[in-house]
Amino acid sequence: MDIQIFPGKLSGTIPAIPSKSQAHRLLICAAFADAPVTLNCPDTNADIEATVRCLQALGADIQRTAQGYQVTPAAEIPPCATLPCGESGSTVRFLLPVAGALGVRATFLLEGRLPDRPLSPLWEEMERMGCTLSRPAKNRVLCQGRLRPGAYTIRGDVSSQFITGLLLALNLLPEESTLQITGKLESRPYVDMTKSAMICFSADPEHPGRFPFRSPKELTVEGDWSNASFFLAAAALGSAVSITNLNGNSLQGDRAASSLLPLLAARSASIDAGDIPDLVPILAVAAGTMHGAVFRNIGRLRLKESDRVESVLRMIRNLGGAACADANTLFVNAAAYCGGTVDSCGDHRIAMAAAIAATVCTGPVILLGAEAVNKSYPNFWQDFRRLGGNYEQYIR
Repeated sequence: MDIQIFPGKLSGTIPAIPSKSQAHRLLICAAFADAPVTLNCPDTNADIEATVRCLQALGADIQRTAQGYQVTPAAEIPPCATLPCGESGSTVRFLLPVAGALGVRATFLLEGRLPDRPLSPLWEEMERMGCTLSRPAKNRVLCQGRLRPGAYTIRGDVSSQFITGLLLALNLLPEESTLQITGKLESRPYVDMTKSAMICFSADPEHPGRFPFRSPKELTVEGDWSNASFFLAAAALGSAVSITNLNGNSLQGDRAASSLLPLLAARSASIDAGDIPDLVPILAVAAGTMHGAVFRNIGRLRLKESDRVESVLRMIRNLGGAACADANTLFVNAAAYCGGTVDSCGDHRIAMAAAIAATVCTGPVILLGAEAVNKSYPNFWQDFRRLGGNYEQYIR
């Protein structure tokens, strides 16, 4: 879907959608708990549904309800399973070690750019600890064997998702196991979210138990700071927009948007992107129309749904802004946006950032691949229009 977005400020109030980061973690814990769980999560997206399908393949009964999901834990683990991960990096990285811990002969199906995104060093550590991994085809990963209890080690500077997967998996093993993280831990807040989700299913919060966890009867997924950041940026750029359903004490790393946007509005800033890679597209757009900014530690952005360094650069330049990058730093200069054509590159965060950029452009923004928002925020365009955003289908 290609659309043309017309300049104009937004106005109104909308609730933040549920956090997909938290939803993934709670769904996985619930799927291997000791009793059914009601999960309040009124909105869903392609990534969450990928995790649901994979957990169903592993034996859990998960039903969609008007308010979220009813999860009945797996009564029997199948010996073999096919896990359709879609384009969800969280799904494959969380469930690959889980499948290994369960001893399931699991085939993971990968779509979009996901086959190109790294699985190392998780791959090597799983093989060291008892599994055999292979790629029968570029878009498939086959996991065989079973992880054994013991002392696990993983680098912390590639993806916190590897750490989450191992934390979840180690609790499925028959004996106590340990996980040592070496080097700098990137995206630490997401590891904290994993530990928090596991504590929700623990009888002793100080010492989270082993699966099957004690099952809480009902849990609610909190609002998503990552996706709310786009409308928060619109407010920082002059739109009269407010977002409800956000937890100010959330462990979500992208809660940093609430402090970084005012910082960008006040002056040119130097921002460490190591813990907030998903915020960079919208913060870069905002910085370009404010005072400019420097984003450090951007290397991992090249491994997202798009090469997010290159797609951000092209977006800003095509809108009339000025930006450049080296291996690990993105430089955004202050400039007026005039509008232009932006290719989402299949990246939901580029698509949403371009929409917010249109609120401060002097001319229309043509967005190619607007449907990319379905990955995390399928109702983004409806909410954008509810707030007064004006767009129409664009015919090339």
